[in-house]
Amino acid sequence: MYSDPLQHIDQLTIPTRGKGLYDITAQVARWVANYASETALLTLFCRHTSASLTIQENYDPDVIVDIKDYFERLVPEDPRQFRHTLEGPDDMPAHIRTVLSGINLSIPVQRGQLTLGTWQGIYLFEHRRHPHERNVVLHLLTEDPK
Repeated sequence: MYSDPLQHIDQLTIPTRGKGLYDITAQVARWVANYASETALLTLFCRHTSASLTIQENYDPDVIVDIKDYFERLVPEDPRQFRHTLEGPDDMPAHIRTVLSGINLSIPVQRGQLTLGTWQGIYLFEHRRHPHERNVVLHLLTEDPK
């Protein structure tokens, strides 16, 4: 962890149980609340090539299920389609899904809180079948020290 009066860097470790979207909004919001007093910019960066980050609806759980199911149809686990198969049939599809969904987010902070919309949540999107520990770096740039 790094910290000075105007910027703070830390890392969240998120355990996954395999493929799926994991809501990390509360963890991120708690961390931001420790450092942001007013206006700030939060950057999140996923340190992996087979998991990603996204902001998505957090009200209706069917949205998350539909997204996961769509990605399964969009990039199927078919080793006949890929050259890179050394790490299992889910690895190369996971890399492609990461390219499609992205590994970083920028979220403005106002009055010390994330400026997410009413039904928005921050998700780690695990693209591999097996459990992993994923690391997300948080970097907060603030105008006013807390």
